[in-house]
Amino acid sequence: MPKTEGIPAPKCGFVAILGAPNVGKSTLLNRLVGLKVSIVSPKVQTTRTRVLGICIRGTTQLVFIDTPGIFRPRRRLDRAMVAIAWVSAREADHIILIVDVKRGFDDNTETITRKLAEESRRADLILNKIDLVEKTELLAISAKLNECGLFNDTFMISAESGEGVADLMKHLTESLPQGPWMFPENQVSDMPARLLAAEVTREQIYLQLHKEVPYATAVETETWESLKNGSTRIRQVVYVQRNSQKAIVLGKDGSRIKSIGVEARKELETLFDCKIHLFLFVKVRENWGENPKNYHDWGLDFKA
Repeated sequence: MPKTEGIPAPKCGFVAILGAPNVGKSTLLNRLVGLKVSIVSPKVQTTRTRVLGICIRGTTQLVFIDTPGIFRPRRRLDRAMVAIAWVSAREADHIILIVDVKRGFDDNTETITRKLAEESRRADLILNKIDLVEKTELLAISAKLNECGLFNDTFMISAESGEGVADLMKHLTESLPQGPWMFPENQVSDMPARLLAAEVTREQIYLQLHKEVPYATAVETETWESLKNGSTRIRQVVYVQRNSQKAIVLGKDGSRIKSIGVEARKELETLFDCKIHLFLFVKVRENWGENPKNYHDWGLDFKA
């Protein structure tokens, strides 16, 4: 997008969205972009890798990086997820830190602010879910968090309803540096279609199953076939770690996997604007969390 007479120079920059698990990062990303590019569920640690959401305001292209929640890692996958979040922060032009005001300044948020301070990175503070607390409590949380001296500006929003998000978007648009756009004008994400389709199915697993079962699953798009009638045939495998988990994912007489497939298909048809034929299969793979190929597909560092 070259500069022309009377038109402002193009601007482009990466904005990393950091925060503890389940504070509303993916919800905010989808709200900012105006389309669903990152899956959302009420469960923590839903996002496993970084997701780019791209939007344009005037002559500015904003590239948002939705990152996995930062917490104290226990498994290899946890460590890889936290590592990619920090890589994203280091590569970004701008950082926003989201805090769930119902939780306030918890241990995970304290860890994030301490790490940002160690790396001499500043950020904007985003207080999310403001409709859930009284104004006096909200102001107290803001004052407490700003004591660390890391934040340039503070925004109070509800990513769910959109309250306050327009002001945040205006601020970010003004804050990014001049430079050429990094992506085509009509692109809204960098996630390959196969991976996005797998993420949509995994979202339904998180929404429909409970306890530890969703965290023991992985979804792989095995085949993707565009048919002559304009529809798409997708075959996916849901991997679990034990036979008992397979039984739960399948449900009685296959009722649960059918329900997951029905809802995922609806979402996929909206995303890809075509008829989708979705076929799901459940397999046991005890060590899927130790398979380097999975980490490569997700854009994660197996050795993190």
